[in-house]
Amino acid sequence: MLSTNLPQFLEQIRNTTAPINITEITKSLEVLVDNCTPTEILGLIQLLDHQYPAIAAMIAKALEQLAPDSVEPLLVAFDGSADHGVQARIVQILANIGDDCGNHNYDRTLELLVKMVGVEIANHCQGNVRRIAARGLGKMLRSQGDLAGSLESLKAIDKLIWALLNPEDWALRYAAAVSLGEIATEKAMIALQQALVQESDRVVQQRISFVLSA
Repeated sequence: MLSTNLPQFLEQIRNTTAPINITEITKSLEVLVDNCTPTEILGLIQLLDHQYPAIAAMIAKALEQLAPDSVEPLLVAFDGSADHGVQARIVQILANIGDDCGNHNYDRTLELLVKMVGVEIANHCQGNVRRIAARGLGKMLRSQGDLAGSLESLKAIDKLIWALLNPEDWALRYAAAVSLGEIATEKAMIALQQALVQESDRVVQQRISFVLSA
């Protein structure tokens, strides 16, 4: 039986070696998340590298639910981690949180996602992180509309336009098209019109056409 005391729960999960009970862990997390302190959020983040991917995924979902309180610790953890797998999961959590990240950490989150969209890729995992970050930018900026005028917001839109028009990765171009369609500023729509003319991939073309006709 898993403890309902969060520090004890974290220790139990960290030391799990037996077959895991997904239902039990999920129920415990639902109870514990409601009473999570900043220190305990850090404990959850430390479990993102858990040997069982299913547990790491559940921890990630809990951290999403803890937003905006979890956002700053996640940003700090990203900067302090040398584990590309943990960094990738943090990017995905922040992307899923989107504009629920809170005003205090909004620009910092945008800055990180912009950085990840433009990162040099050496493998499939890094390519996927770029696509996740591109979608995260759309989720963050879509509620701002024409008010997306802060310096970091403008940088984010410019990075999405770059991702739409330049990279060889068609899936990144697709993700950028979806996000620019959500943002729907005049600059974003002009970029989509330009991309429709030059895009060679049929799937991306169809998505851009759909966005422009919506």
